[in-house]
Amino acid sequence: MSRNATSQNAPAPAAEEGEGQSRSIAAVERAMDVLLLFGRSARPDLGVTEIATELGLTKAAVHRILTALRSRDLITVDPVSRRYALGHAAIGLGRAYLARMDLRAIAAPELRRLSQEVGETATLSIRRGDTRLYVDQVVPPHELRVDVSLGIPYPLHAGSSSKAILAFLDPVEVDGLVARHGLEALTGRTIVDESRLRRELAAIRKRGYASSQGERQEGTASIAAPIFDNDGRVIAALSVAGPLTRFKARMAECAPPLLEAASRISGRLGHDG
Repeated sequence: MSRNATSQNAPAPAAEEGEGQSRSIAAVERAMDVLLLFGRSARPDLGVTEIATELGLTKAAVHRILTALRSRDLITVDPVSRRYALGHAAIGLGRAYLARMDLRAIAAPELRRLSQEVGETATLSIRRGDTRLYVDQVVPPHELRVDVSLGIPYPLHAGSSSKAILAFLDPVEVDGLVARHGLEALTGRTIVDESRLRRELAAIRKRGYASSQGERQEGTASIAAPIFDNDGRVIAALSVAGPLTRFKARMAECAPPLLEAASRISGRLGHDG
């Protein structure tokens, strides 16, 4: 009798297997959430408390996830600060993605032509979440030139490429970005006043391109134009950048070839504007 009752109350093997699979899927999803948080964060590293707070997880769960990710070199930890950053395996995945990205292939000839025409560095940036990052560049043969770092996230309010993207986002989306991140000063020239930034974005929309003089990196000047997809959404920015002392006086004359190159790239993506 008791043996039958025990048998009747015991979970079926199929049910146990299903519960185990659900737990495994949930664990994988949490690990992906942690990894994706590093990818969209504008900060180079994160602490356990920051991750737990952002994702609504316990610190113990975050520790377990980070340990698993570290075992596959997707995450690395600074032994002194105990802060975590993307590991070389994650960076390798990012590079593989960038290498296969159609936009880079489409923009590559325009980058080469633009850099040669204006004699300065031409760059391509894409939006990633609440940030912007360089994905390609062509540099001139000058000894004194601008050379950007690919794959590093930057905020969307600092520098011409960031502002060229930000200016053409939906105003509600801009409001959300400012509310979430504020306006951090990267240099003494970064726009940190919200009213001033909104006036600047309106001017960019009217002019068609953004400009910067040392807003993201001191000693440099740049102009940037937005790139749109077939739905009319801004997805990237094309820019020309040079040392401030040399390029400042040439920014206006370099705007027409920049705008033409950005328009050709957008056209190849299906944008008819």
